[in-house]
Amino acid sequence: MAAIELCDLHKSFGDFTALERLNLSIEDGEFLVLLGPSGCGKSTTMRLIAGLEEPTSGEIVIGERKVNDVPARDRDLAMVFQNYALYPHMTVAKYIGYPLKIAKLPKSERAERVREAAAKIEMEHLLARRPGELSGGQRQRVALGRAIVRTSQLFQMDEPVSNLDAKLRTVMRAELRHLQKKLATTTIYVTHDQVEAMTLADRIVILNDAKIQQMGSPAEIYARPANTFVAGFIGSPPMNMIEGTVSDGQFQHATGGLDLPNQPDGSAIIGIRPEDLRVAETGGGEIDGVVYSSELLGDSTLLNVRVGAALIAVKVGPEGGLEMDAPVSLTLDQAKLHIFDGQSGERRG
Repeated sequence: MAAIELCDLHKSFGDFTALERLNLSIEDGEFLVLLGPSGCGKSTTMRLIAGLEEPTSGEIVIGERKVNDVPARDRDLAMVFQNYALYPHMTVAKYIGYPLKIAKLPKSERAERVREAAAKIEMEHLLARRPGELSGGQRQRVALGRAIVRTSQLFQMDEPVSNLDAKLRTVMRAELRHLQKKLATTTIYVTHDQVEAMTLADRIVILNDAKIQQMGSPAEIYARPANTFVAGFIGSPPMNMIEGTVSDGQFQHATGGLDLPNQPDGSAIIGIRPEDLRVAETGGGEIDGVVYSSELLGDSTLLNVRVGAALIAVKVGPEGGLEMDAPVSLTLDQAKLHIFDGQSGERRG
């Protein structure tokens, strides 16, 4: 196990900045998720830690050792990738045990370690099978088995479940979380899927444009996003954003207004999550619009309401669907409002 320190870590490819002076401490045994859109710097961060890329500047410390000049093979890391690409001619047992064979461990010790790793991923009964005889979820677990058989000090996982179908992804997320807690191994997990991040992480680091936007527990980030990018990235459906102007404590938007005392005058954006809006049965709400679509989700209905040029998502009960183009007035929970600066997008309150 190991703690990790990234100090002013910077990576450029010519004139392109892939990662800009990142500072991050990862605790021993922590499950940390790097979250963000494609090109934000999350995979670059992982590759720098793994030794697959050299930093332009900055330091990488694993445990108490600076590893900038340490080859990837000597950093004692295990990696699991999106494409697990198992060797078709190897049995599960041989594939899991291959790193131990390369390390020249005695055959009897290899067999025991393979059995232990297979038990942790619940694959003991499939050790004699080849990849063609396994399901997608089983193949992914074999790739995990190969990673954990070495008892490395750090796991790195780059979108390891993105190739699985929706049901298998849910199952594999639970298995990954359970296994990581059981092994207590420091884990860095890269994804662009905010649902994965929210369900897996002890702590999330959200990246965009090569910089950290916010870091914290899933609950902290969901409750208090630092800016409009984070607010729009976390949540399914994402937070609604309504642009307008504050003047003398009043926020005016495309179809109405509401009180925003103690806020400075000027452009502002209010954020409200779909579950914190409700339909005003008798009208007179703070936001007026027309129903653009109504989607039954099973336990709830998602209304998309057109307000000016924007679409506002509202979660209502399963019986709360409305006809397309029906006028609707919405009331929001003012205690759940998020207020952002209209220019910078940074959180005000």
